[in-house]
Amino acid sequence: MHNYSPSFVGNQIFPIFADPFQKYTYKTMARVCQITGKSTRVGNNVSHANNKTKRKFYPNLHTKRFFIPEENLWITLKVSSTALRTINKNGISAVLKKARAKGNVVF
Repeated sequence: MHNYSPSFVGNQIFPIFADPFQKYTYKTMARVCQITGKSTRVGNNVSHANNKTKRKFYPNLHTKRFFIPEENLWITLKVSSTALRTINKNGISAVLKKARAKGNVVF
């Protein structure tokens, strides 16, 4: 007899048919800018003999803390260099408002 529902042991829930790689999915953070939405692009390495092999182009990301005076709050964002220039130009409040409208910032 197979029980497909989670088994309860104390206060913890242990799924019976768990994905063995599930513990790694929660710890890896995507390389995505939280303001602009820039993410990893895929391209080719091209050798002198014109051989092509797949490679990745990563965005230039930095983890930065910003103070929002309207909310009296410090936030930590993973932002690209382009987003830092935009924040310096327009201000953190205006940039966050646009990013929330686009759905990039989740907090």
